[in-house]
Amino acid sequence: MRRRVAVTINGTGYEHEVEPRTLLVYYIREQAGLTGTHIGCDTSNCGACTVELDGHTVKSCTMFAVQADGAQITTIEGLAKGSTLHPLQQAFWDEHGLQCGFCTPGMIMAAKQLLERNPNPSEREIRLGLEGNLCRCTGYHNIVKAIQAAAKVMAPGAEAKAPASVS
Repeated sequence: MRRRVAVTINGTGYEHEVEPRTLLVYYIREQAGLTGTHIGCDTSNCGACTVELDGHTVKSCTMFAVQADGAQITTIEGLAKGSTLHPLQQAFWDEHGLQCGFCTPGMIMAAKQLLERNPNPSEREIRLGLEGNLCRCTGYHNIVKAIQAAAKVMAPGAEAKAPASVS
């Protein structure tokens, strides 16, 4: 027996019939066609599937699409504004916070929530905030540097503190 699911992902409405056992991560990738959210382990251990659901990060492999019915979802694709990357996306690029890139969408989504709750985290707080998101390539050093760099850009009043351009 299929069920109708209606969600808003990155500001766009989606409505589909799904099997009740369809995981949210598969709905996002296969029904909505947004492949930035990665499928890593299907056991909630790796965090590659992390998305925002109604303002809270969730591992989309741990819930069914029908549980998200009516929800507002933000995926990694929803962070950039046109061709302008979100400060976290830019920082991961600038600080080499990725190698293979498989964990990157989940790391960025977890880091976004961390910085919203704590705009100036210590290195230890960043590392604790990333618990449940695994990277097998980087050793986390550059991921932490990227989050620290993004925190500076995203801090309240950061634009006002930006240095004037040199002419």
